[in-house]
Amino acid sequence: MTEEVTQEETWLTQEAFDRLSKELEYLSGPGRAEIAEKIEAARDEGDLKENSGYHAARDEQGKQEARIRQLEVLLRNAKVGSSEGDGKTVAPGTVVTAEVAGNSMRFLLGNREIAGDSDIDVFSEKSPLGAAVLGVKAGDTSSYEAPNGKTIEVKVKSVEAFTG
Repeated sequence: MTEEVTQEETWLTQEAFDRLSKELEYLSGPGRAEIAEKIEAARDEGDLKENSGYHAARDEQGKQEARIRQLEVLLRNAKVGSSEGDGKTVAPGTVVTAEVAGNSMRFLLGNREIAGDSDIDVFSEKSPLGAAVLGVKAGDTSSYEAPNGKTIEVKVKSVEAFTG
């Protein structure tokens, strides 16, 4: 029996899509060649059981291959363009300023890959906070249940498009 994995669409800016495409291109080409060279060089050192360089290179290869698969899925299911937000309603790709349990927060709703080198906090639409604010208009209040069972109130103060 084959399980079909479905991946939801992920909103990305053009800049994020281009940056991730370049990373995938490097990892799939020159990056793989570099790892293969490291493994071969470590293999030439002798006994593989006690060869820490070999094991480290193999671990690095595994992490790189996992990142390649992650990027392939992300880019294949990417919706590229400007934010779907209208400036009044929280949508993927919008920056939300909200009061969360009495504390002021400013964060991007979407995939952490969008933010790149930016220092803005990012929450997925699938996270409890993200799901609570998705579709909420500026000025409105929503809530979500924290892992400890407490209900957390969220008042959306403002919504703006993420400019990267």
